[in-house]
Amino acid sequence: MGFEINKLVAAILVTVLIVFGIGKISDIIFKVNETGIVAYKVEEPARSSSEAKAESSVEISSLLSLGDVTHGAKVFKKCAACHSINKDGKNKIGPKLYNVVGRATGATSDYKYSKALISYNKTWTFEELNSFLIKPAKWIKGNKMGFPGLKNDKDRASVILYLNQNSDNPQPLP
Repeated sequence: MGFEINKLVAAILVTVLIVFGIGKISDIIFKVNETGIVAYKVEEPARSSSEAKAESSVEISSLLSLGDVTHGAKVFKKCAACHSINKDGKNKIGPKLYNVVGRATGATSDYKYSKALISYNKTWTFEELNSFLIKPAKWIKGNKMGFPGLKNDKDRASVILYLNQNSDNPQPLP
């Protein structure tokens, strides 16, 4: 009986050695050079600005009707680590957001924006904020905001309403 167990263990060991040996020998024969570069990279097809707008354009008045300012204050806590919302607030990692609705992008004079945001040259409208907040890095490529975005419509609408409320002159809702 002991001799049978020895044969079984030997067979398992030989099988493992053969499998690993074949792997090592094939690496030597076929010389695998791992450069870390992806051999075939699939690029996202280029989209026109109208296609990008259509993807993110939701009837903004319908979207804003989902939100409320109180909920926006709660959701904004995610943003407060990098942005201040107070009238006399200071810039943090990100620019202060008081009076942001209706302001030109990259317009806070005492904040150093990314080149992408400075050259974007638009106004923070309700629609623009909605599109940006879905996924900031995708909407304005090259901006330095690392936030992944707000996918939930109610959360996004509430934050936009909250931002609008925190202003000297809140914009009229559409």
